[in-house]
Amino acid sequence: MEITLDIIKDKVECLQAYDFNELERAIEDRIGINKALLLRLKQVQHQVTFDPLRNKMLYSAVVHFSAE
Repeated sequence: MEITLDIIKDKVECLQAYDFNELERAIEDRIGINKALLLRLKQVQHQVTFDPLRNKMLYSAVVHFSAE
């Protein structure tokens, strides 16, 4: 049996929340988790749309992490 370890160079995560502060908290949590993997925050893109089923705004973010 052979074990191979590869380094993660890039990682993209998608997050959603119905409250902007909750989305911000989720992003901060993911930053902490990825710091343990030696990945740094490279870019965050976010947008907001209206969810007619819940009659609320839906906040989403795409968070890009990368190794140096």
